[in-house]
Amino acid sequence: MKLEDFDYRLPENLIAAGPLEQREGSRMLCVDRRAGALEDSFFSTFPTRLRDNDLLVLNNTKVFPARLNGKTETGASVELLLQEEIEPNVWTALAKPAKRLRSGKTLDLGELECEVIGRDEGSVKIGFDPSIDVWSELERIGSTPLPHYIQRPEGEDACDRERYQTVFAKERGAIAAPTAGLHFTDEVLAAVRDLGVGVVEITLHVGYGTFEPVRVDDLSKHSVLPERYKVSEQTAAALNESHQNSGRIVAVGTTTTRVLETIVGENGKFVAGAGRTSLTIIPGYRFKAVNAMLTNFHLPKSSLLILISTFGGHEFIMDAYRHAVSSKYRFYSYGDCMFVE
Repeated sequence: MKLEDFDYRLPENLIAAGPLEQREGSRMLCVDRRAGALEDSFFSTFPTRLRDNDLLVLNNTKVFPARLNGKTETGASVELLLQEEIEPNVWTALAKPAKRLRSGKTLDLGELECEVIGRDEGSVKIGFDPSIDVWSELERIGSTPLPHYIQRPEGEDACDRERYQTVFAKERGAIAAPTAGLHFTDEVLAAVRDLGVGVVEITLHVGYGTFEPVRVDDLSKHSVLPERYKVSEQTAAALNESHQNSGRIVAVGTTTTRVLETIVGENGKFVAGAGRTSLTIIPGYRFKAVNAMLTNFHLPKSSLLILISTFGGHEFIMDAYRHAVSSKYRFYSYGDCMFVE
């Protein structure tokens, strides 16, 4: 299939500029793959859509204040989006504009300085003074790395640090939120558990690979950049027990889906561990782990929409998106959600 097959028209006014007052107040489009049916609902009904032998899987990654603004030695403005600490106080980062940042240049980040020490696969490599606790400095002067379509003229809103973070976030390291998880509250999760549904967590640190634009028209040539993941022995055991008991594995989000499909073997057995996944899900992929998925509405021609279309069926999912547009659902990170089963 071609990239153009995953395009759709989205009026700008349907892009959610901010979160709802209540996390659980989102609308939810229920997508029944077997019946080929769509049902308009609300996320507050999500627990009732689960079965007592389901296993709900969450991504517990935590977004850190990865965006820094500063100036070069010549006074030119520069923006850094830190990605990963690859050794003590040495980071990879996306930069705007990147062309000006050559090795040896010092960047003034206000109350913090760093030096450009190289490039690494499209990103820059920067070093901070070894005596500095960079993580603490980021909490103090960094800002939430909101997507480009969420505009904050005066910087991040006061609510963004809390609301662009799931209530179950634990493992620091993401530069974007696993947005399907943003709808949950502690009360919703308690309601899920009260129904006898198991809840487990994995970690995938959402990086540039998740939202990098698809740059090829022929999807067979598309690949997603590697992202770090971790799955505990306890989670793997719960996944294997659910599989053996013919329970459904319900993934919250595309990032969770990628991890689950990465750690399952052809025999259906899940294996704990940590590493990097570059799994790229395109039409023709056969899902071995995930039976149902909660997900937000994603950008046209994105790798996330391609993944969901592969899971739910291309024509059916594109019809669902057209229905969501005509029904004025809210789209993207702070938007509404869909439950595909």
